[in-house]
Amino acid sequence: MPSELSVAFVDSTTHQRGIGVVAPFDFALDRELWRWVPDNVSLYLTRMPYFPAPVTVQMATSLSERSTVRRATRDVLTPGPDVVAYACASGSFVHGVLGERLLVRTMVDAGAPAACTTSGAMVEALALLGVRSPAIATPYVDDVTDRLIDYLAENGVRTVASNGLGLLGNIWRVPYRTVVDIVRAVDTPAADALYISCTNLPTYDIIEPLERALGKPVLTANQVTMWSALRAMGLPAVGTGQSLLRRGEPSAA
Repeated sequence: MPSELSVAFVDSTTHQRGIGVVAPFDFALDRELWRWVPDNVSLYLTRMPYFPAPVTVQMATSLSERSTVRRATRDVLTPGPDVVAYACASGSFVHGVLGERLLVRTMVDAGAPAACTTSGAMVEALALLGVRSPAIATPYVDDVTDRLIDYLAENGVRTVASNGLGLLGNIWRVPYRTVVDIVRAVDTPAADALYISCTNLPTYDIIEPLERALGKPVLTANQVTMWSALRAMGLPAVGTGQSLLRRGEPSAA
């Protein structure tokens, strides 16, 4: 007769589910993604090929190449994920609504059981929370931030204010203090929520204190990506004091 320990071990290893994550080559926040994930879910990450360019519209366009996304999706299917998430904000909004939908279609056609993108997840989260007029904070140069504003407008969402750091690289090195400063600077009474773009920008630990300080929802690129992927699996994301996670829990799968 198996011991309680051996039964627990079997249960923990045989009931694991997975999320396949397609990330840009410079993505450096693997650990941050894991923090939203329940213990019975594993992340299977793969990175797209290196592209020698600064963080501009050109890079975002390169990262959204459907052939590249198709190949990366196929690479991450081996362990059998329940869903594949394209974890790149700029790559999923740079070509507007049609571009985002084509990325989802590309992943599904490549064999993903279900698929989501960071920008599609953002729109899904804004709609669930009833947000129509967010302010946005980004690490981008103006041209890239403008593409995000255009993408939101296509989805019927009006950006009331925006603030970008103008960075061309090393975004993952931005400290929490700087992220907090740009969010506070862009907040306005007209904004019914704040959105922090870029999956390479660390945000997990500042969402709750920012929501308390500003009195409105704060959404971030990594947060919405993991929330949407887990939602597709019928599972909740892990986190405290985050409006999206409190109000956006899925029905049981």
